[in-house]
Amino acid sequence: MMKRSLKLGFIAVVLLLIYAPILILAVYSFTDATQIGQIRGFSLQNYVTLFTTEELRNMIIGTLLLAVGSSVLATILGTLGAIGSFYSRKRISGIYSTVNQIPVINADVVTGFSMCILLVVVLGISKDTFIPLIAGQTALSAPFVYLSVMPKLKQMDSSLYEAALDLGAKPFKALFRVVIPQIASGIVSGFMLAITLSLDDYFIATYTKPATFDTISTYVVNATKGSQTDIKTALWALSTVIFIIVLIIVVVMNIRAGKDNDTRKEKAR
Repeated sequence: MMKRSLKLGFIAVVLLLIYAPILILAVYSFTDATQIGQIRGFSLQNYVTLFTTEELRNMIIGTLLLAVGSSVLATILGTLGAIGSFYSRKRISGIYSTVNQIPVINADVVTGFSMCILLVVVLGISKDTFIPLIAGQTALSAPFVYLSVMPKLKQMDSSLYEAALDLGAKPFKALFRVVIPQIASGIVSGFMLAITLSLDDYFIATYTKPATFDTISTYVVNATKGSQTDIKTALWALSTVIFIIVLIIVVVMNIRAGKDNDTRKEKAR
């Protein structure tokens, strides 16, 4: 009983440390307070400012388009890399896995600075083309997609692909009809993780973005240094909206995963 109480208490403290700051920010986003610590009346002005200010609206739309575009590229590259590694020889597969772990462990600031040097300085690609930014975001996310897809490939029966080939399917058709459906959940998880990483990234975007473009991360950092109080408090509302959207997505995915597991168990019976 004592051990159970300690475990529950530890979990409660961890959850409190993680979610209490977010909940406090969410509460203050519905007030007319200008700084955390001031208790004032209820207000939706922060949300009105968030969705009516053109600068904020353009920043959000640009960030979402960047996140989706780079995540699609990262998902394609990460998935193909995982499939190629899975069906390679053991030694080559080990090399792929090791190489993939380097950008995962590597600091984002190093990745961003090196991408800037390679693409902008060495290759002479202008930041205004958005190519360095998209390439940097893709390089950041693709290894994580690889890590999301690989466990699904290992759970899959490796002989299914070979069986499809033996039955007359072409490699490309066998890939999309047999392999991809088996690892679809891992691909979706990798895609969602790539979007999260893109939205959260600061260092790579700082080194590779055009001077006139801001992502949510770079905009928030710059805004906290400014003197526009209404913009700062509107970012509280933005943080709350992002948290609610992420919470809904996680809940829906968990419910769907639970239903899929129940369906598999029923079929197994």
